[in-house]
Amino acid sequence: MTTKSYEVNEGTVTVVQPVASKDFIETPFVRDVIDRAMHYLKAGFPVHLRGIAGTGKTTMALRLAEFLDKPVVWLQGDEELSTTHLIGGDIGYHRRSLRDNFISSVLKVEEDASREWVDNRLTHACQNGYTLIYDEFTRSRPEANNVLLSVLQEGVLNFPTSRGKGEQVIRVHPDFHAIFTSNPEEYAGVHRSQDALRDRLVTLDLECFDRETEMRITHKKSGTALPDAAKIVDIVRSVRESGQYEFAPTVRGCLMIAKAVHAYKGKVKIQKTDPLFRQICLDILTSETSRIGSKTTAKKVKDIVLKAISQYCKNGNGNGHG
Repeated sequence: MTTKSYEVNEGTVTVVQPVASKDFIETPFVRDVIDRAMHYLKAGFPVHLRGIAGTGKTTMALRLAEFLDKPVVWLQGDEELSTTHLIGGDIGYHRRSLRDNFISSVLKVEEDASREWVDNRLTHACQNGYTLIYDEFTRSRPEANNVLLSVLQEGVLNFPTSRGKGEQVIRVHPDFHAIFTSNPEEYAGVHRSQDALRDRLVTLDLECFDRETEMRITHKKSGTALPDAAKIVDIVRSVRESGQYEFAPTVRGCLMIAKAVHAYKGKVKIQKTDPLFRQICLDILTSETSRIGSKTTAKKVKDIVLKAISQYCKNGNGNGHG
């Protein structure tokens, strides 16, 4: 699932307008999530899409933003993100050093402090009624997100220092909406969200896609024939349903296998007797399901993969091309 977008620069902020690409897959499974989220957004609630990597959180967020039909301001969660990166801050300090050509011990220093407030992304979104997408927001430190509390509850944006003509507070535009995404807390680099912020969000926990959606995504994104895409999806789902992994394989694993097969330009057959196809499945699925490279886990996954290949990949054409 992908989207296309165009960008419009507004001073220091890039505004994005999402447009669904032609190969966007929308099955009943996907539509159900989007419909529920849209109702919450239209009711005035911020929506939080939470799930493991590969469950389509970011693409769902962009799809929702497209339906809201407002420009999008994008924020990417990061450990180094601060309140200034969200609302803006003062800039304009200048310092210059000049060494005397005749007396080397003399150093002349000139300083010029001309402070000017520059708005950042959250401020632009609140002022103009844009949609805020805050992707992987729990990768930012919790204190950086405190400014969002009054925005989401009282509809006001508070500034810690004077801004412009002394404005300390601005009212949030009625068309402003916020969409958040995050990975589970056990993921590396993820902070626990403060309870006050979590309490203001409607959280939808995204599971892996259903079989039909995974088949159609794999077929459309890789160019693999639909029957062969179904075989690949069934192999990946067998590993997922087994529970023998550190990380559950997702549709990304399906796409990686399908694209790897496709890259061989017909030399690899999606059959149980093709040793290269079996190796591609083993390489990708043992990699995707393990964080630390546990030999015990890898052996369990390999056994499940080989059994699934024997079950779902009967010999036939299986050339992987659509």
